[in-house]
Amino acid sequence: MLNVGAIKEGYVLDHIKAGMSMAIYHYLKLDEADCTVAMIMNAHSNKMGKKDILKIECDPDMVDLDIVGFLDHNITVNIIKDEEIVEKKVLTLPLEIKNVIKCRNPRCITSIEQELDQIFYLTDPEKEIYRCKYCETKYKRN
Repeated sequence: MLNVGAIKEGYVLDHIKAGMSMAIYHYLKLDEADCTVAMIMNAHSNKMGKKDILKIECDPDMVDLDIVGFLDHNITVNIIKDEEIVEKKVLTLPLEIKNVIKCRNPRCITSIEQELDQIFYLTDPEKEIYRCKYCETKYKRN
């Protein structure tokens, strides 16, 4: 039996699609952070068959839940304090995402001005479509 210890303060991201935890790890830039991360991949799940789990022991302000919501808004987020779950967050698609995806339009100002943030707005929640702030190029999330 696998045993991963409790975390004192941070997040447990549960119900991640099997194989997606490494992508989330990189998008959240946890490789650059000074925190403890436990990644459980292909764990048994009655609901999903197989799932991944990320346990992140860090300051609560360090994880951008908008990025997690953009990648998969069905992930369960448990907020941990003093080794106890104090809150469960339900994720939604964020209205705005910054520096997660890049505009595909080669004429977009962000292609020329590299220091500009890549900002996209959710324009169609049902179809999960985001549009570039600068040129309105469409990006379908899935």
